[in-house]
Amino acid sequence: MSASPRLVFESVARTHVGNVRRLNEDNFCDRLDIGLWAVADGMGGHQAGEVASGLIVEALGRVDDTSSGYAFLDDVRDSILRVNRTLIARAAVMAPGSVIGSTVVALLAFGGHYACLWAGDSRGYLLRDGRFEQITRDHSRLQELLDSGSLSRAEAKSYTRSNVITRAVGVTDRLALDMQQGPVEPGDVFLLCSDGLTGMLDDREVAALLQDPSLETAADALIASTLERGAKDNVTVVLVRACPNPDHTLNQQRDVFFS
Repeated sequence: MSASPRLVFESVARTHVGNVRRLNEDNFCDRLDIGLWAVADGMGGHQAGEVASGLIVEALGRVDDTSSGYAFLDDVRDSILRVNRTLIARAAVMAPGSVIGSTVVALLAFGGHYACLWAGDSRGYLLRDGRFEQITRDHSRLQELLDSGSLSRAEAKSYTRSNVITRAVGVTDRLALDMQQGPVEPGDVFLLCSDGLTGMLDDREVAALLQDPSLETAADALIASTLERGAKDNVTVVLVRACPNPDHTLNQQRDVFFS
């Protein structure tokens, strides 16, 4: 009999079309059964963004290789890359210059560790011991300007092209997925979200709402606060909390690292 895992997880997900858009091009994956969560945001202004985000979530719904952390990560990465190839092929038979694209941010938990993969400006955050930090880095024109020093944080608030992203699924033949990984601690809360949330609420406001002990209440509050601010875009949030497993037997669990 295999040992009980050191940690167990709980998760909730919410999505809303917002106050302006007629179509919700966001999709999410909430697979508590295997420890896989994701948010995909179909690219506004392009053809069939909802199709792109939907294909990503469908592909992640078929992931089943959790024999090791390595295999799990490879399966998730390969699934996203296959969708990228599918979207490129579909766009090629449409009008010249057509793009069917989506951002993606995915969280995997295995053997006491996490890995976060992403492309675009959908974000991943970690709340640990009261400290709230972004674990992804936006693939966007705005982020490039900030990194180069061409734009200050104060100037960024009024930057008119903040929605221009520099990497996404379905845009180029070769898709590079960035990754952040690390250990998971009891009490950790992860947030995955589309930019419909971060475009309306700043990190301080989001962190305050995540203090609620109920993930359901926190998720509802994030959506409600975004709607109150105007919700110019679709908004999607996935919350994941790590909890100590009372059935865990010490010294029987072997942690498996992602690579």
